[in-house]
Amino acid sequence: MTRAFASCDATGSKTMAEGTIGFVGTGRMGGPMAGRLLDAGYSLSVYDTQSEATKALVARGARLAKSPAEVASTADIVLASLPTPDIVKAVALGPDGIIAGNRASILIDLSTTGPGAARLVAEGLKPRNLTLVDAPVSGGIKGAVNGTLAVMVSCPKATYETVQPILKNFGKLFYTGDKPGTAQTAKLANNLMAAAALVITSEAVAMGVKGGVDARVLIDIINASSGRNSASEDKFPRAVLPGTFDFGFTTGLSYKDVRLCVDEAEAMGVPMVCGSVVRQMLAITNARFGASSDFTSIAKVLEEWAGVEMRG
Repeated sequence: MTRAFASCDATGSKTMAEGTIGFVGTGRMGGPMAGRLLDAGYSLSVYDTQSEATKALVARGARLAKSPAEVASTADIVLASLPTPDIVKAVALGPDGIIAGNRASILIDLSTTGPGAARLVAEGLKPRNLTLVDAPVSGGIKGAVNGTLAVMVSCPKATYETVQPILKNFGKLFYTGDKPGTAQTAKLANNLMAAAALVITSEAVAMGVKGGVDARVLIDIINASSGRNSASEDKFPRAVLPGTFDFGFTTGLSYKDVRLCVDEAEAMGVPMVCGSVVRQMLAITNARFGASSDFTSIAKVLEEWAGVEMRG
C-alpha cells in the first residue's frame, strides 16, 4: 500500500497528498534511510550522482530521476542526505537544483552543514515558497539501517507536524525550534564531543598499553568506571581493538564537522580550546590516512606516536 502524508494547501488547511517522497543523495547514510521509507510504504523518487547508489532502491520500485530538479517536480517533500555544505547549496539552490522543480514545497536536509549554510539555504528557498526543514542526524550507518538515529529538527511548527511521520522512520526526533540552523548547532556540538571522546580514549589506551595493561582489559575497566564514553563503549570494541578501523564514518567528514563547529563557535564568541585540539588531531589523521579513511584511524595516529598497538 502506498503511504499518504499530510500537507497544507494554499489556504493553510491540511490535505492528504499522494505519498511520493523525493530523496537526493542515497549513499552510505541516505541509502538506508531511503530504504526505510520504502519499507514504510512510501513511493520514492531518487537521485544520486553515483548511479550505483540508487540501484538497490530502483530495484525495489523507486523511480530514478535525472536531477534534483526532476525529483522536486515529482514529489511534494524532498529529503537530501549530502556530504558537504557546498554540495547542499548546489543541490538546493543550483540551476538544476531542488529550487528549479515545480512541485516540492518542503526540503528536509538531513546533512550536516552548520547553521550558517542552513540559514543561507532557507533564505534562498523562500522566493519559491519552499520551506527548509533543518534535520541533521546522528547515529551512523548502523543507526540509519536500524532506524535508531537521533534526528535534530528545526523548522516552523506547522511544517514539523507535517514531516514528523516521515522522520520518525529514522529514529528519535528532537525539535530544537523554528529558526533554521538551531538543529545544525546541536548536531555540531554532538559531533565535536564524539570526536573528542575518540581522541582522549586513544591517548589513554595508548598510555595504558605502553605501561603494560592489556587494551581490552583497560577498555573494560573504563566502561565500568567514570571514564566510559561513546568511544570506549562502541568505537573501540567495534573498530579499534579488532584492528579493522571500519566504524563507518570517514575522517574527512568528521574533520569537516569539527572544523565547522569550531568556526561557528568562535564566530559566536564561544572559546573552543579543547575543540581546536580535536580539530588539529583530525587534520593530522586526515593528512596521514586520507579523507576516505575511517575516523577511528585517530587511534592509528596514537599507535604510531606511542609505538604500540591497541588490540584485544
